[in-house]
Amino acid sequence: MKKIIFKGSAVAIATPFTADGINYDELKNLIEFHISSHTDAIVIAGTSGEASTMTDDEHKEIIKFTVQQVKGRIPVIAGTGSNDTAYAVQLSQFAEEAGADAILSVTPYYNKCTQKGLIKHFTQIADNTNIPLVLYNVPSRTGVNIKPETYAELAKHPRIAAVKEANGDITSVLKTRALCGDELAVYSGNDDQIIPILSLGGQGVISVLSNIAPKTTHDICELYFSGNVEAAAKLQIDFEGLISALFSEVNPIPVKTALKIMGYDMGELRMPLTELEPANYNVLKALMKKHNIIR
Repeated sequence: MKKIIFKGSAVAIATPFTADGINYDELKNLIEFHISSHTDAIVIAGTSGEASTMTDDEHKEIIKFTVQQVKGRIPVIAGTGSNDTAYAVQLSQFAEEAGADAILSVTPYYNKCTQKGLIKHFTQIADNTNIPLVLYNVPSRTGVNIKPETYAELAKHPRIAAVKEANGDITSVLKTRALCGDELAVYSGNDDQIIPILSLGGQGVISVLSNIAPKTTHDICELYFSGNVEAAAKLQIDFEGLISALFSEVNPIPVKTALKIMGYDMGELRMPLTELEPANYNVLKALMKKHNIIR
């Protein structure tokens, strides 16, 4: 069995921007908020962090900063995915040198590839790094879906340790678990499927909800792992409305808006992302009040 990178809730942390860069003072505040709220790991420079609109220098600097700020208190997983295999390798090597505990690598987008191409792509990254690799399967964004049989082949690599599964297909997760067993840890990539994936032996969630409700997201997992499945499921169900509101428009538009409502200086969304529509804003704010995230 491969070493588990983390068990519980990892936050896919949103990035606070300034007019011309990254607001590192506010990022520090967010990191400390998560550590004090029992978040189990931090994923930096992922989808929620708007990594796709960062410059190369920004992408590297934010990974380095996060590792230095966390100081080993919880694992840091660096988003280093690219549709260019060579660049994904280069960025992953940087993250390793910067001290990241693991890397998160999304399936190649736009140019896409076959299942054979996925095996070659991820193997190339894993062969050229020495820290665990978390696969990221999100076909709604990339147009590529990793099949269970492909996971089984990838899981043979000693450093391909886990997957953030966001394909929404529970049957596929079942097949993946049956084929891979303990050689590939599964994390839910969707906040509305935490309990279903835990019930199939998942190790936790890489979460958007955790940005604004870190303790709750941690508790859903912790209650489940401690055997209190009914309470864990109740929390999942109680937060269904807020989870839906956080995806009322493309992520991370709603969650960055929610963080602003909480008082964090998140700056503007980077184009082509736009501000949350007023009707969705009102629903989101009302649900945040309902759950005592704001007053």
